[in-house]
Amino acid sequence: MTENNDYLHSGNDRNLRLSGEVLMLMLKGAGYAAVACLIVVIGIWAMYGIGLLLPEESRDTEDPTPFSHNLVIEDTDYA
Repeated sequence: MTENNDYLHSGNDRNLRLSGEVLMLMLKGAGYAAVACLIVVIGIWAMYGIGLLLPEESRDTEDPTPFSHNLVIEDTDYA
């Protein structure tokens, strides 16, 4: 693998070195996942904050797509 890096070197035990490299890669992936989750959470908080800045009248308006709830077909004749 990377023979020039000495940060995981502990004697001549190859298994321990491989375990250390795998652990470092797993922690690096966990860090990337944590950053991605934080970006999603910050985005949701930002949308919530923008929603709080809107006037109260905007929450009392009618649905812009009034027929969106009528998408169920009522034909029950299966003969």
